[in-house]
Amino acid sequence: MAGLFITFEGGEGCGKSTQIAALKARLAANGQSFVQTREPGGTPLGEAVRNLLQHDAAGEGMSPEAELLLFAASRAQHVRELIAPAIAAGQIVLCDRFLDSTTVYQGVARAIDPQQVQAINQFAIGSTRPDLTLLIDLPPEIGLARVHKRSDGQLDRMEQEATEFFQAVRQGYLALAAAEPERIRVLDGNQSIESLEAEIWDIVQSKMNGSITANTN
Repeated sequence: MAGLFITFEGGEGCGKSTQIAALKARLAANGQSFVQTREPGGTPLGEAVRNLLQHDAAGEGMSPEAELLLFAASRAQHVRELIAPAIAAGQIVLCDRFLDSTTVYQGVARAIDPQQVQAINQFAIGSTRPDLTLLIDLPPEIGLARVHKRSDGQLDRMEQEATEFFQAVRQGYLALAAAEPERIRVLDGNQSIESLEAEIWDIVQSKMNGSITANTN
């Protein structure tokens, strides 16, 4: 049976990590085989790119185009080394960010030509696309306040962007969700952690049941 590819998206501080951990626990309790990963990252090459993009001094002054291509390079390796093999083996893949992040962060907020971003994304992922994307929507002011609180002011390169940047990111995500409502489910990041966890579990269970039905027909 083919696996299931689930991605989590949202602005900084929206609560993705918390909800991925909660979903992992529920999947494990139900005996489901899964892989957790993240972008940029997920492979030795990807983690090296992540450090360059987020923390390394060599990344200071990076052009938007270089940033886009580094994300794509990390993703190309990630798909071929980890994600596609896991899906082929029948596992559920939980990924913290994927191509939608690049579409909105680089294509919308960085104002790179959307057609170029789409072409580069497509080249990186090949035929591997998410079956379900959980978009945790939260006003950027709230998310950034959470980030500042948890990081004690030690922000990575992306987190240091202005609020206007993240407002553009949010609008970009919502536009994507409006264009692909069957894949992208918009979730209210302002609700309680427990309520959001339950909503996500209901959506994922429904998707898993649909996948099982499709594979048995």
